[in-house]
Amino acid sequence: MRFDILIRDVEVIDGTGAASYRADVGVRGERIAAIGQLADAGAGEVVEGHGHCLAPGFIDVHTHDDTNVIRAPEMLPKLSQGVTTVIVGNCGISASPVTLAGDVPDPMNLLGRAEDFRYPTFEAYATAVDAARPAVNVAALIGHTSLRSQVMDDFARPASRDEIEAMRQALRESLDAGALGMSSGLAYRNAFQAPMTEMQPLVAEVGAAGGVYTTHLRDEFAGLTDAMDEAFATARHGCAPLVISHLKCAGAGNWGGAPQALAKLEDAALDQRAHCDCYPYTAGSSTLDLGQVTDEIEIFITWSDPHPGQARRTLAAIAADWGLTLMDAAKRLQPAGAVYHNMSEDDMRRVLAHPLSMVGSDGLPNDPHPHPRLWGAFPRVLAHYSRDLQLMPLSEAIRKMTGLSAAQFGLIDRGVIREGAYADLTLFDLTTLEDSADYAQPIAAARGIELVMVNGTIGYRQGQATGERGGRLLRRRGRIDHRPSNDYPTTLEETP
Repeated sequence: MRFDILIRDVEVIDGTGAASYRADVGVRGERIAAIGQLADAGAGEVVEGHGHCLAPGFIDVHTHDDTNVIRAPEMLPKLSQGVTTVIVGNCGISASPVTLAGDVPDPMNLLGRAEDFRYPTFEAYATAVDAARPAVNVAALIGHTSLRSQVMDDFARPASRDEIEAMRQALRESLDAGALGMSSGLAYRNAFQAPMTEMQPLVAEVGAAGGVYTTHLRDEFAGLTDAMDEAFATARHGCAPLVISHLKCAGAGNWGGAPQALAKLEDAALDQRAHCDCYPYTAGSSTLDLGQVTDEIEIFITWSDPHPGQARRTLAAIAADWGLTLMDAAKRLQPAGAVYHNMSEDDMRRVLAHPLSMVGSDGLPNDPHPHPRLWGAFPRVLAHYSRDLQLMPLSEAIRKMTGLSAAQFGLIDRGVIREGAYADLTLFDLTTLEDSADYAQPIAAARGIELVMVNGTIGYRQGQATGERGGRLLRRRGRIDHRPSNDYPTTLEETP
């Protein structure tokens, strides 16, 4: 028996939530060929595991890496924390099917400048990703706001019947070409005026194709539960599985609301396939939104187009210097980016630990002073919340970033360690694992990630990228069942 790569003496955490076990893992080509006691087998390369943890490569279900996987295919912020697959196109914004000539609508500007939106079809985007040979796999959602940008010249109204039909056609073509599904960002001003009558026919296209619908809810503040009801109803009408993006109880007046929100998610999951994602921090990050300007929380400005010199300062300090109210200062700074310290630790922990939640970074790679989640989300869950605080067992934390994620997004043969699965693997030393990025110094690689393999190619080893990039565009294959899944409260082991 001979392998291309043999990883010896590791603690295998297989992504299903099952107990770990000690074994060797043999890789041949792009796939895992054997698991067991393989000390006598030959191999082109032997990796000594030293009893460290071997997990499926982490799947970041919530990213905004759409254009970065092409422009910066090394993908070091993700590869360095053990991520082997990124799901792009979240919050209603995607790089395709889009072409832009003028100003980039908010929040599509999180993805880049107008010249970065040059993919009129999903097929064009897929071709560009494969040509770039990114270091991680890429699977893509189609953004509702991006669809709007191609057919509407005024976002401050519902789409007309003809505009909805044009969006349906573009979405259908993208789904046929392998897009995972559609996302929405109904909280943002350029999608807020889209009623359920606009969303339902689009989500019905997703359901007909067997894709997934994800949503940045219309309200994550006082109207959270009503926004959740809207999302459940829209997905149920379209017969599409639902993922609520970065479920949170934002705003100081809403802290303590996680039990109610999670109970609502549990009730919905009895009748339809419904999950959420979560990042392990109590601050959010996005464009500077006037609707979130308040003196109840700290708002940190990360960039400003008209006033770049005010970046890396709090909005309160800027307003004081200018002699303006917070709102007037924010208006003067726009377009801009901000970090909002608007969540409670207890609420975040409850969502993160819940069996229906997955881990997503929601990192913004184009922000010059990004939120630390861009570089640190996955190690932070494993080291801080699982190892140190014992919020959840390590096997459950791994399930939330591998097997559960692969199942909900239809990534076949990924997210698990078993014979025949793709060799997307992350080796880490749990004793030294640590997220290094923080709010002051957010660009910092995690410690303790020993090796990262993507499709059988070692892309990262002991703190350094190898230069070998094994990622590709992952197209949707088959259908994701919209009916209630059996992974709550039990473990889901197989992609539907």
